[in-house]
Amino acid sequence: MKVIFTAAAVEDLSDIADYLAAHYPNANPFVERRLHVVLARIARHPESAQWVAERPEVRMAPLVRYPYKIFYRITPEAVEILHIHHAARRAPWE
Repeated sequence: MKVIFTAAAVEDLSDIADYLAAHYPNANPFVERRLHVVLARIARHPESAQWVAERPEVRMAPLVRYPYKIFYRITPEAVEILHIHHAARRAPWE
């Protein structure tokens, strides 16, 4: 299934890249690689991630090795990436 990013998700990615570049410059390629792996899994199996209790139309996939979560929803046309957040941050809608 096609994966598209909202403007908010693109901004999240930019913020994550800036933070990693400033604080953990050697980690950036590893986080990016893991992000691509999880996004590919979401594209192949969009219903595999858990539902978000507060948002029944939204699913969440963790990066597992790194403390980030991908929030997305499935539309008839594509998987729409809504946000990518650090696990310690509040959910984007709180």
